[in-house]
Amino acid sequence: MSRRCAITGKRPMSGNNVSHAHNKTRRRQNPNIQKKRLYVPELDRFVRLKLSTRALRTINKIGLITFLRKEGLQLKDVT
Repeated sequence: MSRRCAITGKRPMSGNNVSHAHNKTRRRQNPNIQKKRLYVPELDRFVRLKLSTRALRTINKIGLITFLRKEGLQLKDVT
């Protein structure tokens, strides 16, 4: 399962764990991805999407279709 937001494209970042002795080991920072079933009133149906929590907050504020338009996407691009 890829840890990638369907709309914003957020994906894991890599970096270093740095110990007190300044030893460095590679680590991975995963985005907070949630599987959600969202209702789209314009289409009168539900869609399932894997979204970051940041994208989910924005969708709650302005709506899914409006957010997709701002990102230059259509619903068929993300489902």
